[in-house]
Amino acid sequence: MRRLWLTGLINEVHVASRQTYGSRRVHAELTIGMKLQVSERLVAVLMSKAGIRGLPGPAKVKRLHGIATADDLVHRKFHRLSPNELWITDITEHPTREGKIYCCAVMDTFSRKIVGWSIDNAQDSGLVVNALDMAIKNRQPPGGGIVHADHGVQFTSWAFTNKIRSSGLMPSFGTIGDCYDNAMMESFWSSMQIELLNRKKWRTRLDLANAIFDYIEIFYNRQRRHSQLQYLSPVEHELRFSQIPISA
Repeated sequence: MRRLWLTGLINEVHVASRQTYGSRRVHAELTIGMKLQVSERLVAVLMSKAGIRGLPGPAKVKRLHGIATADDLVHRKFHRLSPNELWITDITEHPTREGKIYCCAVMDTFSRKIVGWSIDNAQDSGLVVNALDMAIKNRQPPGGGIVHADHGVQFTSWAFTNKIRSSGLMPSFGTIGDCYDNAMMESFWSSMQIELLNRKKWRTRLDLANAIFDYIEIFYNRQRRHSQLQYLSPVEHELRFSQIPISA
């Protein structure tokens, strides 16, 4: 009877995750979110028997070693101990029947939260400036933080770098032609491709723009459990940090 009950809960969690969670994240939701005592192995067994499967993760690839430029202030060390120390940003694109749509996002590496984003029909400097402007308005960062990007013309444009410096932040650029210098951002794009973009054909740009908004603001930031955050969502991770008492 307990296994039947657990299978029902597992199915509810899987549906709530938009059919994306595998056994590890389902287990995290049951134990962390619902405070149940159940082993990850049992969850995996029950999911297998019920035919419940998560989406496959991105393929594992061997990391390459590039030559960092003088402007690289990160050197692939993305981990930070508090918010707004390091933001990373990048652009992705996806087709619709009307044509391509471009999305730029800004991530705080402390919590993996997407703190700013913008969507447009063209990938120009306005796209990246708008995403950064949203991040700055949302977070009100103190001076000295780093904004890390690749050497794309949008990010090396005067408008983008001036926006960084005028906000008291510091620009940083990874190695030319090496995606691993922005690996955390690439991981986010890969997850969004698997969990949203590649799951259907998109009819209009507006349909896809609305879906991206929903994925980022509702699912990814607030609900999706992240394996690198002890299976907390980015918002939960930041909330726990804000509740840690400051020692005298």
